[in-house]
Amino acid sequence: MAAAMSQMSAAATMAGGLMALAPSSTRLSSAASRVVDRPRLGASLAGRVRCEAGKGLRETINESTKKDITEGEILKNMETNESEQRSYFGAKPTPGFDQAVGFTPRPEIERRPETGDKSFFSVFAFDGAAPETINCRLAMLGIVWAFFAEKATGLTVAEQLFNPTTSGLVYFVGAVQLFTYASLVPIMNGESTDARSFGPFTARAERWNGRLAMLGFLSLVVTELIRGAPVFH
Repeated sequence: MAAAMSQMSAAATMAGGLMALAPSSTRLSSAASRVVDRPRLGASLAGRVRCEAGKGLRETINESTKKDITEGEILKNMETNESEQRSYFGAKPTPGFDQAVGFTPRPEIERRPETGDKSFFSVFAFDGAAPETINCRLAMLGIVWAFFAEKATGLTVAEQLFNPTTSGLVYFVGAVQLFTYASLVPIMNGESTDARSFGPFTARAERWNGRLAMLGFLSLVVTELIRGAPVFH
């Protein structure tokens, strides 16, 4: 009898202990859930901080690199810049004739993205903002690409593009699309290349480097077609 009473007392003690531990386990589970939820809160706060930092970074870049070009500045440049009063060939246009045959560019205020027409045909016209900008950037990329690719493969530019064993044509098409899109976004938003500058990186420097790159790339392709061998190998 004493042994039975002892076993019943031990069982009761164990049951009481388990009931006492139940709130503790509940507290532990709630604490664990809070620990699990903390990474979500941290990720949310980090995302918010990144967004605010990104916004501040964009404003900082615009303040240090962007210049607003006003209509008054464009009109003043049209009056004082002699190149705005000449034809495409650098000569003073003949009244009526050059304009009739299209040798005279449109007034700057009409072809500028800030004040002019931003339709597709206007932007891609001969005197539009897109053609020279895109061609200059592609030529600079092409001359650098040709140098390293010819050093690495020993193939000419034409062979890199049209040789069935290479994928140069795929890279070329991708680069054209990427640079065209990247160049058109600011133009369609009313921003010309002259609106951005950072130290020596100006729109004027980009145009001259791009023009030289276009001449250099054309000379490279013609020379390789005549020689039948890469120039940089």
